[in-house]
Amino acid sequence: MKIIIKFVCILLITLNSLIVVAESDIKHDSRISLALTMQEKADFLTEMRQMLASIQGIVSGLGVADRTLIIDSARLSGNRMARATPESIRQKLPPSFKQLGGPTHMLFEEIVSRAETDDMESLTILTGQLLQQCVACHALFKTD
Repeated sequence: MKIIIKFVCILLITLNSLIVVAESDIKHDSRISLALTMQEKADFLTEMRQMLASIQGIVSGLGVADRTLIIDSARLSGNRMARATPESIRQKLPPSFKQLGGPTHMLFEEIVSRAETDDMESLTILTGQLLQQCVACHALFKTD
């Protein structure tokens, strides 16, 4: 339970830091635009919301040691999601995005695999690494 509390505290601090960074970058947003059409943006943001929902499910599962919830949540944002990304979007994504995106989907898969046997503390640490990938990607890219 202590590790879950630590994880939630770290998550809140990270989110607070993002808000401060976002407020300071309002004048000049230097993130790379993915230059998506309106439909591509809608599809892309649907995937991003699913990834966030997956993380929420993983954290909820960690909180109650529910391995099935962790696995089911992580599976939704793993390789299957990456393969389902529309080709028009995939063609527009720069290599630097793919270098973050691919490993991020693989971390979801690793959580699926390790949730069957690993202790909750190890899974929490892995979830923290997953969130680092998310923060790095959102710091570098935007859909406008």
